[in-house]
Amino acid sequence: MSKRLQQQVSANLGLKINVPAVPKPLPVMEIEFKPPEARIPGYTPMVIPPNNLEAPEGVEEETTEEQPAAPKMQIPVLDIQMPLPTAEVVATATYAAVAAVATTTLATPFFDQIKKKLTKFLQGKIDKWKEKRKKDSSESLKK
Repeated sequence: MSKRLQQQVSANLGLKINVPAVPKPLPVMEIEFKPPEARIPGYTPMVIPPNNLEAPEGVEEETTEEQPAAPKMQIPVLDIQMPLPTAEVVATATYAAVAAVATTTLATPFFDQIKKKLTKFLQGKIDKWKEKRKKDSSESLKK
C-alpha cells in the first residue's frame, strides 16, 4: 500500500494503520518462442527422353501380341453391355467353391459330435452348480 493511500485511510477512519513493507514483485519472465521448422518434401525430376530417340544399331524391336477384347454380354431390356469373366477366372472360382463345399460337407459330422459332447459336459457342470447352490441356500435358511 502506498504512503499516500495509507494516510488517507488513517485520516478517514481515525486509526493509524501499519502496513508491512512488501518487496517489489519479481520481473515477468519472457519465454523465447521459436516457431517449428519443417522439411519441405522434394522429388527428383523425371527425365523424359527426346522425341527423336532411336534404338542403337543391331537391336531388334520386340513384338507384342495384342490381347483379345474381353467378351461382353448384351442385356436387351436395359441396353447395357456387361463384361464377362475370362475362362481362367471362372475355373478358379469353380475350384474354390467346390473345395469349400466339400470341406464343409465332410467336416460337419465331426463338429456335430464335438458339439454334442461339449454341450453334455457343460450341462452336467451347470446341474452340479445348481444343486450345490440349492443345498447351500437350504442350509442357510435352516440356521
